[in-house]
Amino acid sequence: MSDTAMKLTPFARQEHEYDIHVPATVGDAAQPLAFAERMWNSSTVRRVVILVVLACIWEAYARISNNPLLFPTFTDTVIAWWEGITSGVIPQRLGVTLRMLVMGYSIGLVLAGLFVTLAISTRIGADLLSTLTSMFNPLPAIAMLPLALLWFGLGQPAIVFTIVNSVLWAVALNTQAGCLAVSPTLRMAGQTFGLKGFRYVVKVLMPAAFPAILSGLKIGWAFAWRTLIAAELVFGVSSGRGGLGWFIFENRNLLDTASVFAGLLTVMAVGLFVESLIFRTIEVNTIRRWGMQQA
Repeated sequence: MSDTAMKLTPFARQEHEYDIHVPATVGDAAQPLAFAERMWNSSTVRRVVILVVLACIWEAYARISNNPLLFPTFTDTVIAWWEGITSGVIPQRLGVTLRMLVMGYSIGLVLAGLFVTLAISTRIGADLLSTLTSMFNPLPAIAMLPLALLWFGLGQPAIVFTIVNSVLWAVALNTQAGCLAVSPTLRMAGQTFGLKGFRYVVKVLMPAAFPAILSGLKIGWAFAWRTLIAAELVFGVSSGRGGLGWFIFENRNLLDTASVFAGLLTVMAVGLFVESLIFRTIEVNTIRRWGMQQA
């Protein structure tokens, strides 16, 4: 055989058979996590640890500064907060504040939904929403309080109007941005089934844009909450009933700094409750469950 023929002939390997021995028992490859590691994997535990560390820093700084009039200790603040709760003052003031918040937030969401529906359905509606958000979204909502007091008088309607102004534009802007980001495939699918106007927005655009909508709801809630507290600090009494902001203002005039911090602690506690329980529950049961957002 020539050298050229040997090079073209494929090399044949010898065949071998091997016996596979399967062990009688196979150990569990997944090792259980230690208790400390399981606890640390919980976001609730991590947040509690962060809060404890912040409270310790607060307590240490207050004791070092040793000036209760300017910066009370965390212990004194908790005592004042507990006394305000047991006496019924903080729950009563918080109830007044939350009623105004729910009223203004609800009206703002309804108006935002109407504006977005109009903007998605018609070109003139899109131009209208774009113009109004460009005008009013950069404007601080608390700046509308003097006009609201002139228009609605000294009472809760003026504060509710201010809350609506703080919620409306932020929610509408985020909702519109989410709806515009919906893929053309989903849009055409909805139009194929003959969906138009309000049904098209509710059944196609809103579910697909829900991550952006939820983000807008969070921003609107934060704007509404801080605007409400600021408005009550300026003017928060209606028919002898003041809210949580007025509780802070009153104790500031009385130089009861621990109670002032107790009011601020209540404001932060409400914020943690709404963010950690309400919005987080919505996230877990909607966009995370649908795979639209990673944990």
